[in-house]
Parts: sequence; structure tokens; C-alpha cells
Amino acid sequence: MSREGTSVELEKRRAARVPRGPFNSTPLFASRAKGAVIVDVNGREYIDFAGGIGVMNVGHCHPKVVAAVREQAGEFTHTCFHVVMYECYHQLAERLARLTPGGFEKMGMWLSTGAEAVENAVKAARYYTGKAGIICLDHAFHGRTLLGLSLTAKAMPYKRGFGPFAPEIYRIPAPYCYRCPLSLDYPGCGTACADLLERFLKTQLAPEDAAAFMAEPVLGEGGFITPPPDYFDKTADICRRYGILFIADEIQSGFGRTGKMFAMEHYGAVPDMVTVGKSIAGGLPLSGVIGRREVLNAPHVGGLGGTYGGNPISLRAALAVLEIFEEEDLLARAEELGKVMRRRFEAWAERYEVIGEVRGLGPMLGLELVKDRRSKEPGADEAGKVAAWSLEKGLIVLTCGTYGNVVRVLVPLVIEEEQLARGLEILEEAVSQALK
Repeated sequence: MSREGTSVELEKRRAARVPRGPFNSTPLFASRAKGAVIVDVNGREYIDFAGGIGVMNVGHCHPKVVAAVREQAGEFTHTCFHVVMYECYHQLAERLARLTPGGFEKMGMWLSTGAEAVENAVKAARYYTGKAGIICLDHAFHGRTLLGLSLTAKAMPYKRGFGPFAPEIYRIPAPYCYRCPLSLDYPGCGTACADLLERFLKTQLAPEDAAAFMAEPVLGEGGFITPPPDYFDKTADICRRYGILFIADEIQSGFGRTGKMFAMEHYGAVPDMVTVGKSIAGGLPLSGVIGRREVLNAPHVGGLGGTYGGNPISLRAALAVLEIFEEEDLLARAEELGKVMRRRFEAWAERYEVIGEVRGLGPMLGLELVKDRRSKEPGADEAGKVAAWSLEKGLIVLTCGTYGNVVRVLVPLVIEEEQLARGLEILEEAVSQALK
């Protein structure tokens, strides 16, 4: 592959041949990456606080991942699991069956993208229950395919112009405490937002027509919205009482991102199915669904899958990722990172009026920026300034949220102390600049 050309030249070529739809958060072109640092084609280093949107929890080009990929590529790259099987497919299913919440018998299947995982979880839920309705949350993001977009809540840039959408998708208000849909305050509210699910089943969708309730433990694209501690206990109990499956979408929040292997462990609730992706394979495309044996085994032979689902190179990379977590004690590292960053962010919130709220779990943290703390008017322009200033100073950081006003941090868990310190220093400078 040719690596000739400066970023300016490459950007011209990109504009000439690649449609504008596939967006770019930065104008950078990567040359190489290692750990928590990306080097662009101009030779400049950037500290990576984006992690490929939550994909690089074990860092860029981890030696164990690279070695696993090379070894598998030398054996075979693809046979299609549906044609000729391979052992690493069920090896990973066995490992994840033990790691995901719940002591019941589980099965797992592998795909390529997060949206595919979501779609196959929905297919299994509908087949097993014989019901069609899927309930999701406001501010949710579940992918960009037709069904994924139907479940996703944000209009721009995701949904506008791409309808009509899939039927039998229903939405309830999200547990967004900072902007409570019920205008209540936690904990005095008794987590009344969870009760909205039961009310919905009595007023909008009969339980006899509801197959599943799907939710992210931390709403990623929606703004790192973090439900109250007892939210999922209450909603999972409602699902059990009404015979509705509970699907946890852990595609962004899984694999140590919150200081636990899976974010749902913070809540203690046990989902019937878990969708996984992003950081599962150290940067290679892989996603999956792990869940109750009787649910995933319900669809008929040939009803689930896809040509590239569970590519052997990606599966071997995923097995290497699990070894890295064990050998380097990355969950403990993630927990410590979360404490360090939260202390810094909360100190900034006392110092800078532009920060309306600091939220998240472990090192999956977001800063909601506002123009005014009393009105809570979203500070989308301010968030954009933070990202732009950071990039200028050598830090890659992303924004998110329905209102585009949340600065989100997804640092690789292997980041070195000096890199973390410098990145936080730049980010604080950027936040202070946003006030000017």
C-alpha cells in the first residue's frame, strides 16, 4: 500500500473519490499507531483519547494481538464458518459464556459489526418469544442498518433522509438524570424513570406483543448517559414479570471500558442476551451475541449468521485480547484510570462553569458542556471548540450526545502515565479555552 503524500494531498484525493457520507471527526491520516499514540502521515504524534470510538481498549498494535493475527493469517484467512468450521469460533463462545453476567447455560454467535449483533439479538428474541415489539430508550444508539437506525434515537446525522424505518420499535424516556424527563431529582424520585417501562406496557404496548427491552448500560452516542444504580434492577424485574427478554447492548461499554469486563456488572442486573463488539478484537472487525441457550438456540438452522461472521483472524485476535486482560490485569488498570480521571474532571467542574455534569462509569467518562448551568442550554459549540483546540495541541478527543454537547473520553487502558497526564493537561486547557 502506498503511503505517499501529505495529509493535504490525501484529503484532496479523499474528497474526489469518497462520498461525504462517511464522516471524519479529524482531518488526520494515520501512518502508524502504538498503545495510546497515533502518528499521522506528516509525522506528528497525537495522544488518542478516542480509541477508534471505543475499539482500542488494549491499545493500538498490541504485540499479542499482532502475533495472533499473523499466526492465523499464515494458516487460513477465511473458509466461512457456515461451510468449513474452525475451533476458535466455539473457543471464544465458551470464554464469553463464562464472562458475561448470569449463571445460566449460554450460547454465543459471532458477526462482524455491532449493528449485526443488534439485529441478530432482535431476531433471536422475536423468534423465541413469538412476539415482534422491541422497546428501547430515548437517546439510544444501536447502529446504522435499517433496524439499527430504527432503534437509534438521534435524528442528525443518523436518521434524517433514510426512512421509512422498521416497524414494531417502541421508545420510552431514558434515565437521563441531568435532564430528567419527569423533572424529578435522584434519589428522592425513587428511580421513577424505571417505572415508565411498566406504564408503557399498560398504555402503549401490551406485554403479549413485546419481545424484548434493549438498552445500553451507559448510553454511548447519546451522551454517556449513566442510569441510576437501581435502574436496571427495576427494569429487569419488570421484564421478568411480563415475560419480556432483556437485552444489554454492551458494544461500546464492554471489555473493561467501565472498569468491569461488562458495564452491567456495576448494576447487578442479569440480561438474557448481551451484544458485544468494538474492543472485543483489539481493532479487528468482530461482534457477537451471547445469551440464554434456549433463546439463541431457538431459530431454525440457517436462520442466523452471515458470510463473514466470526472471521478466524478476528476471533484469534479476540482470544488474545482476553489473555491481555488477564496477564496485564487491565480491569484493575481501568478502575484506577477511572478514579484518576473522575477526580480531575470533578475538580474542573468546580472551576469551569461550562461543565454542567461529569458522568460515566470507570474510565468511560463524559463532560456535558452547557452555555449556562441554570438553564442547562446545551453547549454544542463549546464542545466543538474543546475537540478542535485539543487536536491542535496533539490530543484526539470526540464529542457525542443528542445535542452534540458532550466531550467523551475513551482512552486505551494501556495508556502510559506520562501520556495520560499530558492528555489531561491539554483537555483542561481546551475546556478553559471554550469559555473564551
